[in-house]
Amino acid sequence: MARASDLIASVPERHTGNLRAGMHTFTLPFATPEFTLSLLWHPRFHADPAHRWLRGVVLEICALTH
Repeated sequence: MARASDLIASVPERHTGNLRAGMHTFTLPFATPEFTLSLLWHPRFHADPAHRWLRGVVLEICALTH
């Protein structure tokens, strides 16, 4: 979206890879606080294959940052 507009986007460098090719990138000139990501779902979706997949992907990606 930022590429096709005059907008800017603040995104983690490690998650954008070559999506930023040809775009100007820079480090933010200030520190940003860490935040907590929580996964919540209704118990009836606990065994749902799509929800299990999504939870697994989120947990896998979050584990890469530690």
